[in-house]
Amino acid sequence: MDEDQKNHLKAYGIAFWTLKNGAEADWLLNYRGGSFLIRYAQSLENECKVRGVSYEVITDAKVNSILTELADPSVNMDIVKLEKAPKMAVYSPKNKLPWDDAVTMVLTYAEIPYDVVYDEEVLKGDLPKYDWLHLHHEDFTGQYGRFWSTFRTASWYIEDVKLQEATAKKMGYKKVSQMKLAVAKSIRNFCSGGGFLFAMCSGTDSFDIALSAEGLDICESMFDGDGVDASAQSKLDFSKTFAFQNFKLDMNPYNYEFSNIDATPTRNLIQQNDFFTLFDFSAKWDIVPTMLTQSHDKVIKGFMGQTTAFKKELLKPDVLVMGETKVANEARYIHGEFGKGQWTFYGGHDPEDYQHAVGDPQTDLSLHPNSLGYRLILNNVLFPAAKKKKQKT
Repeated sequence: MDEDQKNHLKAYGIAFWTLKNGAEADWLLNYRGGSFLIRYAQSLENECKVRGVSYEVITDAKVNSILTELADPSVNMDIVKLEKAPKMAVYSPKNKLPWDDAVTMVLTYAEIPYDVVYDEEVLKGDLPKYDWLHLHHEDFTGQYGRFWSTFRTASWYIEDVKLQEATAKKMGYKKVSQMKLAVAKSIRNFCSGGGFLFAMCSGTDSFDIALSAEGLDICESMFDGDGVDASAQSKLDFSKTFAFQNFKLDMNPYNYEFSNIDATPTRNLIQQNDFFTLFDFSAKWDIVPTMLTQSHDKVIKGFMGQTTAFKKELLKPDVLVMGETKVANEARYIHGEFGKGQWTFYGGHDPEDYQHAVGDPQTDLSLHPNSLGYRLILNNVLFPAAKKKKQKT
């Protein structure tokens, strides 16, 4: 999984395919970019050839040499056994909206199977069927992504509002915001019970904002038919959130921001100097963040989104920053625990489309098979497969 790999993204699919077929795989942390060691089978070699994935067939003696190298306490490497393919779900609307989802795109490209769930499935209690759940370009506050100002006359926006309101009514809620809060609480319970949550773009901050504003009206009349609670800011409960605290709501419905969590409006970077850096973790002691930061480079090109990056001063003390844009004091890639589960938030919309606009064409991942930014997503996909390994503390 270093620079010799022709298709990093599909290599993750090979690892998943191995687990799905009842075999095990070893993840060699920090060894040649986080390589996979799998017992040889002709079917496995054939699958690598079909998918265009680079591989090496090595002798038992070479395997033993690698394992000895990994075990050396002086090197920052370790081995994690991947035991079982996690059951994957993506929280995504069933109607067509004019933006894509980086996670569903890379899962499809890597040939990793997943189910699509949305509000009805979540509220009916389907989440415990899954090990891993993804949230992407979503608004859990019930404000339809704050697209009203620019797109309220667009057919897709009108249709989305109509469908969301119909679903809320069907599920017994007077407002979409009330339904989305119930969904967010169900997702929180999923994570608390041991599930793995991965979120990108506005699926990150809008999730925490909704949880903190439980019982409050933070939606203006164009979103829910009545006004906001003028004192909502002072009533926010940050004890209910995963990652963020002490943030200020943006109550102006004409603004494209939910709060000051997102660093997009205040950052002074341009595409040419927008990069973030992954932290180095101890593979033998900090196994979880080491898995989540496996890559063939530590410097990742930046990319924007409705939520591009997180202001560090608004992170809770126990949040682990795994990737940052130091010059801007931004966190781009963060992780934490909640109950028995774990979560990862990743800022930005599409790692290979710097400033993806509404209606832009979907990224063709065959043009980016070695994408560093997309590798971080796939690290999270395989992470639950190692959950039974006893973590070092």
